[in-house]
Amino acid sequence: MLPQTGLSATGTRLPVEIRRLPWIKRLAADYAFDYARLADFFAGDPADPSAWRQAIARAQRHPRRRDAMADIVDAQQRRRGAPPAALAAAARLRDPAAVAIVTGQQAGLFGGPLFTLLKALTAIRLAERVAAEHRVPAVALFWIDAEDHDWDEVKACGVLDAELNFVEVTLRRLPGAGEGPVARLRLDASIAETVADLASKLPPTEFSPAVIEMVGAAYRPGSGMVEAFGRLLESILGPRGLVVFDAADPAAKPLAEPIFAREVEQAGATPRLAAEAGAALVAQGYHAQVAPGLDHLALFRLGAVRAGIHVGDAAALLERVRARPAEFSPSVLLRPLVQDTLFPTACYVAGPNELAYLAQLRGVYDLFGVPMPLMYHRATATIVDSSAARFLARHELPLEALRARDEGALNQLLEAQIPTSVQVSHEEVVREIAERMEALGRAVARIDPTLEGAVRSTAGRMQDDLKKLHAKIIQAVKRKDETLRRQFHHAQAQAFPGGHPQERAIGFVYFVNRHGSALVDRLGDDLPLDQGTHWVITI
Repeated sequence: MLPQTGLSATGTRLPVEIRRLPWIKRLAADYAFDYARLADFFAGDPADPSAWRQAIARAQRHPRRRDAMADIVDAQQRRRGAPPAALAAAARLRDPAAVAIVTGQQAGLFGGPLFTLLKALTAIRLAERVAAEHRVPAVALFWIDAEDHDWDEVKACGVLDAELNFVEVTLRRLPGAGEGPVARLRLDASIAETVADLASKLPPTEFSPAVIEMVGAAYRPGSGMVEAFGRLLESILGPRGLVVFDAADPAAKPLAEPIFAREVEQAGATPRLAAEAGAALVAQGYHAQVAPGLDHLALFRLGAVRAGIHVGDAAALLERVRARPAEFSPSVLLRPLVQDTLFPTACYVAGPNELAYLAQLRGVYDLFGVPMPLMYHRATATIVDSSAARFLARHELPLEALRARDEGALNQLLEAQIPTSVQVSHEEVVREIAERMEALGRAVARIDPTLEGAVRSTAGRMQDDLKKLHAKIIQAVKRKDETLRRQFHHAQAQAFPGGHPQERAIGFVYFVNRHGSALVDRLGDDLPLDQGTHWVITI
């Protein structure tokens, strides 16, 4: 259960247009602001109410084994001890009219980065909106991508210590890590040390004891990495009705078998269609997120390691795929189709990079006869304390200016603190000397042309001396206004730890420790869902 706070969930928020952010690529920006340019690659504009009606109808019409999937989800939830609101939400999946708002992520340590929480909250908010506006049962569902083998992606959790230094808590390497799927990794006794390490690095707050107890209850010896991730996510967002699904569950594989078999039967078609869409994106000035191997299926075989399947070997595997689907796993190109076969997905909540690879899949959806859902850019935010927010607002400093690891933006702020008379006088001297030395050069050239170079050299030295003088003035301002320097670095440490966007670098457990229940109250109730805005938020 999320630790409670008596504080009201109030604060401020500052909007930042995502097109200003250097890590947002053109495709994600155009998706938010100029959808028509990308319409051929997607199934509908999420800003268009009619697109929602059509997506809901497609999800409702497509045949699927709703009761069987609801049974599988319910069994998972009960193994993890999901809260009643999550159980009730999952039960709604049995309703033939129900639709799902799906999002997902890998099972990162201690819940993963902040964007994992933002994804889930976006799905919850959209499900609430769909239920209210379209009068259909709508379920927010989090798909744990459990069959990836990338250990480096899930082994660590970044936090800020009491001095706002970026530090990582890292799980000791587990047997089989980096070889087989993360779903097969089970926590050993070393997890207690990792939880203790987290406790030692998190700044102590009134919520810390409850947070560490909650984390320890989820991440305990004998639990699987995926199970622990799901249990923690349910502890925080299950009370808001989030349904968590472990995609590696063998019980669900028979329901995905038709997709697996179709991929084998039409070997090579999926990567070809994705590559063609990627080429079309590039031709329009975008980028192709995935460069699929045309000689491999969009399917893996799960043995001691996760292995690719060559197109030439497909025919021999068809019978085994049909008989033992649990031995297989979809690639990034096929995973969305499996997801939307198992669940009545009306909309998928994606990050900016996901949007790019999903843009390569419309032809694949058509080939398999699976309705492509709408895609919605997740909420994106940076959470800072009130002093950092005031600093940004007072100086009208763009958020992205904090990202640089040099002091260029700080120096510009400090320059603005220089008295106007000093700045103007310095600029006048620079300009006057340049003009006078240029005139002197022309004059001496009439006496002796060889002296013109000496004049230029002298002028250059004088300009260098003036630059050095200006730097000394800046240093004097820096010494005079250390407060501004501290405020700058205070905001920078929160917004761009290690030079990376906060939502990708810092685990959301850090913010739960800092704010308690106010975190979810504030984000879950007040964070706007407009796709083109990044929000700087205080809680």
